[in-house]
Amino acid sequence: MNSLGLLIAVGLLAAFSIIWIVMQGANTILARQKSALETSTKTTLADMFIFLDPTQIFYYNVAALVILPTLVWLFTNNPVFVTFTAVATLVLPKYYIKSLSTKRLKRFEEQLPDALLMVSGAMRAGASLNVALESMVKEQKPPLSQEFELMLREQRLGVDFDTALVNMEKRNPLQDFSLVVSGLRISREVGGNLAEILESLSATLREKATMEGKIRSLTAQGKMQGIIMSCLPLLMMAALNWIEPVAMGTMFTTLFGWVTLSVILVMITIGYLFIRKITDIDV
Repeated sequence: MNSLGLLIAVGLLAAFSIIWIVMQGANTILARQKSALETSTKTTLADMFIFLDPTQIFYYNVAALVILPTLVWLFTNNPVFVTFTAVATLVLPKYYIKSLSTKRLKRFEEQLPDALLMVSGAMRAGASLNVALESMVKEQKPPLSQEFELMLREQRLGVDFDTALVNMEKRNPLQDFSLVVSGLRISREVGGNLAEILESLSATLREKATMEGKIRSLTAQGKMQGIIMSCLPLLMMAALNWIEPVAMGTMFTTLFGWVTLSVILVMITIGYLFIRKITDIDV
């Protein structure tokens, strides 16, 4: 009897020790994830003029990481789907924020030629550079109007023009905008007809955008083929699982099946990345 009680006590102690170690490891991982997410998200959201609390976003992400895989397990009872859901829930917030940032930079780049032309026209009419920029900000829409308005506010607070311009370049790391910044800074240092320089830059950026549009049209078919070829094996797998669930059950319930699925996903990903690399032409 004493031996049985001792075994139970040792077993409980070992179980509690394992639980404590797991919880400590989980806390460490969550703390690192929280710190990384808050650092990257805070900077990116601030650059997009979206003022949300990164800590709140992290807690929403943790809640989704617990709830969504649990629901998938209750409905499918499939560990592969649960793992996929957990990984997707962990990765998607960062990907979504990055996607928002990319779209914003793209919109900024599209607005830039018209904005430069407006500033050039105002300067030809006799306005100074700052007055021309203020006039352009009133006419343009976000995100370009937000960026130039922030630059003008920094100047009102005592920041010099070059520093404010460089700060905006850091928030919008675009090759086209770097060209504009260089043109403005050189023109202010050595002199010259700034209105003519801005008009020339606007025409150059417009021609570059036209060329990029033609290239996107020519490579759109290849990109779509890459997407279709990547999705086709997964769609066929889903169809076979619906038609012959017993035969396909081995794929989702055995170690060999999981290894096969992993190899398939890796090969699909590599193939898609190769196609994207081939069709991604930099102008």
